[in-house]
Amino acid sequence: MKLALFDLDGTLIAKDSDHAFGEFMVELGWADATAFAAENDRFYSQYQAGRLDMVEYIDFATRPWRDRPAAAQAAALERFVRERMTPAIDPRARALVRSHLDAGDLVAIATSTNEFITRPIAKAFGVDALIATELERDASGHVTGRIRGTPSLGQGKLLRVEQWLAAQGRRLSDFAASVCYSDSLNDLPLLEAVSEPVATNPSPALAALARQRRWRILDLFA
Repeated sequence: MKLALFDLDGTLIAKDSDHAFGEFMVELGWADATAFAAENDRFYSQYQAGRLDMVEYIDFATRPWRDRPAAAQAAALERFVRERMTPAIDPRARALVRSHLDAGDLVAIATSTNEFITRPIAKAFGVDALIATELERDASGHVTGRIRGTPSLGQGKLLRVEQWLAAQGRRLSDFAASVCYSDSLNDLPLLEAVSEPVATNPSPALAALARQRRWRILDLFA
């Protein structure tokens, strides 16, 4: 069995779902159009530069919706995925994921974006296994604004993948072949851990490194 790992934002969809959900919060009137949007952009710039403070960001990003009724949260998420995310899924990205599923590979989407936003997007790709930043919930299921466990970013994403495999009695080294598709240098630890790193719609920095190391470069959205 081959292991196939997919980053999500910028890799399988041509936008950042976390940042886009923040913009959607502004559109709904759940967040301030000036102050929240500016902070959302600031955090996105930090992520692109590889220095995002996930603890600070999760508290900020969940603030507009976490105290709202569960039904309102669910309705907003459903509309966001239907109106913003589903149209952003390119058929070539769907086909790539489907090729691994049809081959019987062990497939997971591994993303730094939180599981609240990304679980329905993973489902839209037909992928059940989602490795994402987990939101802490209290005894009543209410999102607290804190992170549960290790955030799925950088070295933490590799750790989360290893934990996911360990829960199945597996290790990365058990696979004769393992592939990771990503657009970002934030995923360098995971790209270096697999047997086949694929720079997918890569940032300029990742594209330069991929050429230097002779990694495959895949432009899904070209």
